[in-house]
Amino acid sequence: MDKLPTIRRLPTYLHLVRELMQEGSEFVSSSHLGGIMGVDAILVRKDLEITGISGTPRLGYRTGELKRAIEDFLGWSDSWDAFLVGVGNLGSALLGYQGLDNYGINVVAAFDSNPDKVGRSVRGIPIYGLERLPGLVADRKVRLAILTIPPQHAQEVTDLLVRNGITGIWNFTTAHLEVPPGIITHKEDIFSGLAVLSAKMARTVAALPKEGSHES
Repeated sequence: MDKLPTIRRLPTYLHLVRELMQEGSEFVSSSHLGGIMGVDAILVRKDLEITGISGTPRLGYRTGELKRAIEDFLGWSDSWDAFLVGVGNLGSALLGYQGLDNYGINVVAAFDSNPDKVGRSVRGIPIYGLERLPGLVADRKVRLAILTIPPQHAQEVTDLLVRNGITGIWNFTTAHLEVPPGIITHKEDIFSGLAVLSAKMARTVAALPKEGSHES
C-alpha cells in the first residue's frame, strides 16, 4: 500500500489535534504540526489530503473538522469490539491501557489457557478459557482479535479464530500467520521499532568526541 507511511502518521496528527482542542485552539496550521513532528509542512498537507479535508488560507485547518476527518478515514468514528487472546505480561498491559478506547478499539473479553487466570478480570474485562471463544464470537458478533500469545501457539489459535468468524487479527507475536483470503492481519513488530532506535543511538554515540580526544 503506497499510502502506508501516511496512514502511520495519521494517529500522531490526531493525537496532536486532540491536545490542541483541549487547549481551546480552533485552528492549526500544517507548519505547526510539521514543526512538532519534525517534518516539512508540505508533507503534512499531502498526508492530510488523504482524509479529504482542505485547510483555510492563512488559518490552517479547523481542529474539530480535522479530528473528524482523520477519525472517519481511519474508521475510528465508531469503536470495534475486540477479543484479546493471551493474558500474559503484554496482554495484561494492553487490557490495562485505557488509551485503546480513543483509537476505536473496545476490548470486551480476554481469553487464556491458564486456569489460574480464567474467571478473573482486568479493568472490568472478563477472562475466559479458549473453549468459550466460539460461542462468545457468535453472541457478541466480534470480528477483531488481538493476539498476545507465545508464537508457537499463534497459528493454532489463529485457525480457531478464523474458523469462528474473526476477520481481523492484530498480531503481537513474532509468528508469521497463514490465513485464507479475506482475512486481514497486521503484525505489530515491536523489535523493528527497537532496531530503529538502537541504530539511531549507535550513530549518535559514534559521532560524539572520544573521551580524552582533543579537536582542533
